[in-house]
Amino acid sequence: MLHGRSLAVPAALILSSPAVAQPENWNDARPLTLTLSSFRFEPADIVLEHGVPYRLHLVNSASGGHDFAAREFLAAARIRPQDAPKIRDGRIALSGGESTDVTLIAPTPGTYRLRCTHFMHSAFGMTGRIVVR
Repeated sequence: MLHGRSLAVPAALILSSPAVAQPENWNDARPLTLTLSSFRFEPADIVLEHGVPYRLHLVNSASGGHDFAAREFLAAARIRPQDAPKIRDGRIALSGGESTDVTLIAPTPGTYRLRCTHFMHSAFGMTGRIVVR
């Protein structure tokens, strides 16, 4: 109290404030399967909606290793905390036949580069783009 006046702030004002972080509802993530194979991503063009949670199911259908390298996209997206360790240096690495899920919220609208960083894989066509609308 300041000179007999209450400084109480109505709870509705606090709860509607943008400064109060709302927890993400990861259970509502839209599933999206992406296949990494010999020198291609399927689909090569991935279209997502800004602010929407997605569960990316990455499947390496090849016998050798590949990665899902999208440094700018992964840096800008909100990643579910337990999935963050799967991302190293802006990429998600998969051994031959391996699959993994990464749940994230699509970042700011734009077009983001996607490629495999393994030797010569991009040169052989293992590239794509992620478009966030």
